[in-house]
Amino acid sequence: MNKKLLHITLFVIFAFIISSCSDRLDMEDSSFALLVGLDLDNKNEFIVYSTAPVFSKNVEKKTRELRVKPQTNRQSREKQDSYTQGVFHGRSIQIILISKRILQQENWFQLTDVWFRDPKNTLTPRIIAVDGPLSEIIYLNSKDQPMLPLFLRDMIETKDARSETVKTTLQGLHQQIREKGVTPIISEVRVKDKEIALTGTTLLDHKGKFADSLNIQESILLRILQNKINKNVSLTVPITGEKKIGPFHTDKLSLSAEKIKVKIKTSYLKDNFQFDMHITMHVGLTELTFPFDVRNHRKELENKITEQMQKQLESLIKKIQADKIDPIGLGYYARAHKYSHFKNVEDHWGEALAKADVHVSVKTIIGAMGTVK
Repeated sequence: MNKKLLHITLFVIFAFIISSCSDRLDMEDSSFALLVGLDLDNKNEFIVYSTAPVFSKNVEKKTRELRVKPQTNRQSREKQDSYTQGVFHGRSIQIILISKRILQQENWFQLTDVWFRDPKNTLTPRIIAVDGPLSEIIYLNSKDQPMLPLFLRDMIETKDARSETVKTTLQGLHQQIREKGVTPIISEVRVKDKEIALTGTTLLDHKGKFADSLNIQESILLRILQNKINKNVSLTVPITGEKKIGPFHTDKLSLSAEKIKVKIKTSYLKDNFQFDMHITMHVGLTELTFPFDVRNHRKELENKITEQMQKQLESLIKKIQADKIDPIGLGYYARAHKYSHFKNVEDHWGEALAKADVHVSVKTIIGAMGTVK
């Protein structure tokens, strides 16, 4: 290598090292917010909360919570910086909490613009809707639980694996809002008796505005309709003909469903879309609260389970159509199989789905009865 080439190489390496360190931020000069929350107070004034860990052996409380009233989301950083010894930045955010009062506003999603516009921000925080004021959850500070952001992150991860809610990231929410064949869904929590509880999922419309909420059982049913069951799911259904005795619900049956297959046929008849959904699932009995001879009357019990599953799925579909949304993603099938008709209604797909004929047929097969005769 000649001297000229060597000098050029050394110059490039030196320049790269210098440029890579130009935006360095030391830990002691930083405020690592793990959670950010957006809310409105009783006067409809914008509030931003944050939770950051405290790196000090001399303090008993390991997190610090801040509450500011900025005019914009970006301005909240400067306001929070005035209360901290370091500089606030968004690289470490794990959780973004959004109150229902925010979700009920038409243009709330514009508040997230700062996270997408600044390349230093992460786009992987979990988005969680909160049923109630954020102050209830931000200042809970339960001593017998992990740090709030980590607790919420692990809760959503675990419940998503069990199909009891959905794990929606900031980037995923952005994609769902831009996609015309589906409407967004995010997880939902609330504070009950000073404890954080997962309540299910929040359904949003095409603009990201709050449309409805689903409990945990409905959330599982939605995941079945989406054909997005990870492993097996647990459900409890009432059985026709059985009665509740005393204070106990002795008319219920619990089951574990697996090997769930969903086939969807799409057609367009009489100016309306039509979807025929055929669902097959193998179930194992996990609890039987009434006497029943399963071995000799297996088919009868299968029919009763099928009847209840179909009734609950149909009820959920009617609820979705009444809200004029499509968290199932039937718009994907409409676009794939009836593209020209879908293009005519893609900008108001929720209204088109509300008029569509959606039929569900369920087949359940009892594969396991447990070890008890």
